[in-house]
Amino acid sequence: MSQLKDIYDEEVIPKLIETFKYKNVMQVPKLKKLVLNMGLGEAIHNIKLLDSAVEELKIISGQKPVVTRAKRSIAAFKLRAGMPIGCMVTLRRNRMYDFYYKLVNVALPRVRDFRGLSGKALDGHGNYSLGIKEHIIFPEIDYDKIDRIKGLNISIVTSAKSDEEGKELLKLLGMPFRN
Repeated sequence: MSQLKDIYDEEVIPKLIETFKYKNVMQVPKLKKLVLNMGLGEAIHNIKLLDSAVEELKIISGQKPVVTRAKRSIAAFKLRAGMPIGCMVTLRRNRMYDFYYKLVNVALPRVRDFRGLSGKALDGHGNYSLGIKEHIIFPEIDYDKIDRIKGLNISIVTSAKSDEEGKELLKLLGMPFRN
């Protein structure tokens, strides 16, 4: 079992019940999934860039990513429908909790000049999205073997009904929000 899952069960659930006065344990919000996405517009010209991104995302997440393709053609970008332009991976259950723990306790503290995450990036339903400019903050990535620094989008999907509940859940799970 994941260490963060135990913390959620033993500490976070009672605090959320006390804070929001839930009548049933099933009403307490929880993490549903984490979606990691790497968009690579330059992959149109250099397909090897996509291969390295897939490999690096596989190392970061511990799961094989899916290559995403363009939905429609855009002439100005020399893009045709069906061309590979990125990769993504969806994490659930234990892998999700393990990645979240690694993100909060290992990766985010390695960001240069880190002062905390914005509390305004919630979508109205308790889901949180953040962008990472350098994927090299993850310790699994060997700095000498990467060809270029890539960005990474992370979406944290929760079962919370409001932003207030979602933010409190993430804060109790260790997310470092700015004051």
